[in-house]
Amino acid sequence: MTVKNQVQLITYPDSMGGDLKALNHVLNRHFTDIFKGGVHILPPFPSSGDRGFAPLTYLEIEPEFGSWEDIREIGGTFDVLVDLMVNHISRQSAYFQDFLEKGRQSRYADLFITLDKLWENGEPVQADIEKMFLRRPLPYSAFTIKDTGEVERVWTTFGKTDPSEQIDLDVQSDQVKQLLTDFFTNFKKNNIKIVRLDAVGYVIKKLGTSCFFVEPDIYEFLDWIKGLADSLGIELLPEVHSHHSVQNKLAEHGFWIYDFILPYRILDTLVNKSSEGLLDYLKNRPAKQFTMLDCHDGIPVKPDLDGLIDTKKAKELVDICTERGSNLSLILSDEHKSEDGFDVHQIRCSYYSVLNEDDDAYLAARAIQFFTPGIPQVYYVGLLAGKNDEERVKQTGEGREINRHNYSLEEIEGSLQQEVVQRLLQLIRFRNEYEAFQGEFRVLDSSPQEVRLEWVKENRKCMLHVDLIRNHTMIDYVDDNGNQKIYTI
Repeated sequence: MTVKNQVQLITYPDSMGGDLKALNHVLNRHFTDIFKGGVHILPPFPSSGDRGFAPLTYLEIEPEFGSWEDIREIGGTFDVLVDLMVNHISRQSAYFQDFLEKGRQSRYADLFITLDKLWENGEPVQADIEKMFLRRPLPYSAFTIKDTGEVERVWTTFGKTDPSEQIDLDVQSDQVKQLLTDFFTNFKKNNIKIVRLDAVGYVIKKLGTSCFFVEPDIYEFLDWIKGLADSLGIELLPEVHSHHSVQNKLAEHGFWIYDFILPYRILDTLVNKSSEGLLDYLKNRPAKQFTMLDCHDGIPVKPDLDGLIDTKKAKELVDICTERGSNLSLILSDEHKSEDGFDVHQIRCSYYSVLNEDDDAYLAARAIQFFTPGIPQVYYVGLLAGKNDEERVKQTGEGREINRHNYSLEEIEGSLQQEVVQRLLQLIRFRNEYEAFQGEFRVLDSSPQEVRLEWVKENRKCMLHVDLIRNHTMIDYVDDNGNQKIYTI
């Protein structure tokens, strides 16, 4: 399979109408010509936390959302992308629950990383831990085995609780490789076309290293899982939040990557009315990327843009974002903050709200995204020009809920009546259908107050021009008859 160079939707299974059947209805009623690139359905599996990102299994669909039949139905019209949290699985999973009961006698014991797999006698060494990139105070959790009363310590990279809800898998184990093979085989059976490898940067645990993106070991695992996916006709999208150089290494190895730099670059361009940083970036970035402006987390800042941005100017931009209602995810570890103390991990907001609900600025942002080489993804809140959901943040205490509004069918119908949404849909249709986007990309000479980008394929050519002072966006293109046309967005 090859990924279609057309626009994709990102959505939760229950955020557009309440379940997968409703999602399928909405997609077929309104968006068959819009999301020709496919649909990324955020985890629809049974999960014990993190809105789906602590799955118990990938062999079942959460009954509240629907069934595999519903996924297959959606997959009949749209290429479906799902996540695989390749680094870990829920402690509520049947696999880990069996281990909790029987310990080393469990048939699933080798799925997990007991500390003796790394340290002699299973005793952790502080000097090794100090070298690690930690996501919690210690990289392991202690559990008491029911049958024996023994305490087992197993690796847990993530998790806000102690013991953690997310238990790491031992990707060196043949048993884990078989489990992943079973998951992928099931994906193939149920019409899944693309799998995002979530948290893949953490899969290698090696003493003396940061235990994050450990080279060359990480490539051995990626090559193995790519071979598995290739054999089933499934594309892979590794997800790694890290310094941009790590993304570039993945691209050099031929993998699709996420453009986690673009959302900030476009925001900075539109707020500060200067294109210089954006255009320099567009001239040098790898082309084989998935692009986005918004997602279920936030606009990435650190560590993705480390070395690319002036932290003083970044703080000024962040302050504007918070004035417009955004909240922030911060870097916890002092050693990973900037020297001046700048510590913003992500800016959490709706992209429409952070652009001050300015329709023209928002459509300029989408036009730049769609002209940037790669597969454009549009998050469902952004699709409907949704605003910051401050009520959800208050209700849940979770800052990310600001951009995770659950739309009823009536709300979707109402949102579609907005002029800004209709203009966005027209722009998506142009991006999907115009042939030049399959050709060559150029960054044209531009003044700092404008953006000029071009795509050319044979006798087809389209040029984007954004006037940043007026937020005025137009596309100059050649139509089917060879005539020059202007499309004002």
